[in-house]
Amino acid sequence: MPRVSEEHLERRRQQILDAAQLCFARKGFFETSMQDVFAESGLSAGAVYRYFKSKNEIIAALATQTTVHLRLAMAEAVRSDPLPTPAELVRDIAEEVVRRSGPDGPVRLAPQAWALALVNDGAAGPVRETMHAMRDIWRDYAVRMREVGWLPQDADTDAVAKAIIGFLPGFILQHLILEDLDPETLARGVDLLVPVGKPAVR
Repeated sequence: MPRVSEEHLERRRQQILDAAQLCFARKGFFETSMQDVFAESGLSAGAVYRYFKSKNEIIAALATQTTVHLRLAMAEAVRSDPLPTPAELVRDIAEEVVRRSGPDGPVRLAPQAWALALVNDGAAGPVRETMHAMRDIWRDYAVRMREVGWLPQDADTDAVAKAIIGFLPGFILQHLILEDLDPETLARGVDLLVPVGKPAVR
């Protein structure tokens, strides 16, 4: 009997994750059962458990996968020339958030994963890894800001990264819950707080 290809295994794994994402986005982590995932994926319990031993394992995998597109978009922007200002960079990433935060969008899972990470060690690990990866990209951006003269040469780029990373979780929560914040408004606020290349108002 021919061995199952790696490509087939990955497709099946992604099929399960896609189904779980839809369930979690609609009902939330806690209200979704494994039976819901079985039904949405069209797979048997045995087929799903071959890839994931529990709902928490699925949640952990999704927590890592959810921000991949955001990280890729941000990493590309940080490497671009000319370097985008903080307001431009935050606006562009916020636009990506909006594109991926519809009723079944993966960004809707982020706040649920953050909350779960506070009480579940299995989810906490992947969430921490994702946050560290995002903060590393912000640190790279702070280094580039220093290189182009937007920050002093002795600037603590680690402190800058830890401060500025807060813009996006704040945007995600306001966009999803209050539904009254758009990327342009966020960018205007960041531009006022971090007026790169502009004289300070006296």
